[in-house]
Amino acid sequence: MDNNYLDVMIQSLQKKVRILDGIIEKNKEQQKILEQDELDADAFEGNVKSKSELVEQIDFLDQGFEELYGRVKTAIEAEKQEHKEEIRLMKQLITEITEKSVTIQSEEIRNRRLVESRFAQERKKVRTRKNTSTVANQYYKNMAKLNYVDAQFMDRKK
Repeated sequence: MDNNYLDVMIQSLQKKVRILDGIIEKNKEQQKILEQDELDADAFEGNVKSKSELVEQIDFLDQGFEELYGRVKTAIEAEKQEHKEEIRLMKQLITEITEKSVTIQSEEIRNRRLVESRFAQERKKVRTRKNTSTVANQYYKNMAKLNYVDAQFMDRKK
């Protein structure tokens, strides 16, 4: 088996580690956005879009890795001793990836709760504004009626 396959697999795993670090950073940014007094919807949307692009990159890497591993699996198992160092490095990278994935999952759960709480607050604000607007409109209608005098008949006969 050619060592190039193993090198490509190792590079793929290393790139995945870097992308996962990027997602962890985006999760921290998202938390800061959600914890601000005023929600910056544009920043939140940009953050979600960036994370989505990173997740797509991971999916692409995973597909390529699985396809390559499927091709060389039997050769790796047959020549374990010859590729001992590469296998050890891949195991180490996979362990690191697993740890980062667990971290990301817990951050996602925390951020989802923050999003739900934040959106509930925003809905409440909108409801309050709507109620305030309705009350104000009602007030102005009532006040306008106070100055309105109905038409009256005057009896001109004496």
